[in-house]
Amino acid sequence: MPALETTYRDALRLALSEAMDADDSVILLGEEVGRYGGAYGVTKDLIAEFGAERVIDTPISEAAIVGTAVGAAMTGLRPVAELMYVDFLGMTMDQLANQAAKIRYMFGGQIGVPMVLRTQGGTGRSAGAQHSQSLEGYVMHTPGLRLAMPATVSDAFHLLRQALARPDPVVFIEHKGLYTMKGTLDPDAPPADWGRAAVLREGADLVIVTYSRQVHHALAAADTLQSEHGVNAAVVDLRTLNPLDVETIRPLVEAAGRAMVISEGVMTCGVAAELAARLSEECFDFLEDPVVRVAGEDIPISVSPLLETHSVPTPALIVETARKMFA
Repeated sequence: MPALETTYRDALRLALSEAMDADDSVILLGEEVGRYGGAYGVTKDLIAEFGAERVIDTPISEAAIVGTAVGAAMTGLRPVAELMYVDFLGMTMDQLANQAAKIRYMFGGQIGVPMVLRTQGGTGRSAGAQHSQSLEGYVMHTPGLRLAMPATVSDAFHLLRQALARPDPVVFIEHKGLYTMKGTLDPDAPPADWGRAAVLREGADLVIVTYSRQVHHALAAADTLQSEHGVNAAVVDLRTLNPLDVETIRPLVEAAGRAMVISEGVMTCGVAAELAARLSEECFDFLEDPVVRVAGEDIPISVSPLLETHSVPTPALIVETARKMFA
């Protein structure tokens, strides 16, 4: 298939369609994934292509959806379960954290749980405190779960295809603010290695490490820092948070001497805190300043568009924070 211009949403749909076409054990299940096409349209028309036995509309029970996926994965299928919002992750924590994450270890490696849990996180739709959270820290904190968070159209396709080939459970969090973003996709191009971060912008003065939608904010901020303040910032897209690729980041930070980590999740005990701690430990002798965190406010997300926008990092906040590092 030649390279094509498409959206983040359609890249995900193509990944699911190709996987289901290639492997009859791949099934989809979740609330309204069939006839309705999914809360954000990712599974649109797949029920017509593959039938209701493989694209399964479930009752409104997140615990049942994930529990069913765990059992199906243990018995030979490769399910893709969908939660409409990552905010509902708490309803699945026994099935996900106590069962899916631990089955391989409980059975001495004889049984795996090759499932993917697709869900949507982040702000940008004024959906309120119960539908706008970034809960990747919950997943990252649980041994046995892999975690992918694509920022680009290409990674939406390739990371999902790679997740579907993993032998263990992968939580795949899509940012709801990226679904309509357009980009170039080459489905046949060799993908980046699973678990390997991508250096999207080179820079000698500062290394900005982030993931998901904040990658685009970081790139915009880096351009402003270069053009208006003479600060040359590198931008690294983690792509996956488990595995976490510190090896790619370390030499960049050692060379620049300054690092900033950005997360839409909350500041306290969040992903940014873990990244900052790791970089501080491993690059301490090379740092000119402490590693700086830019993260979400420790508050429930407001339904007000203005308050929502300014409760998470923005390009302007990233620029302002970076300027202080060089003051």
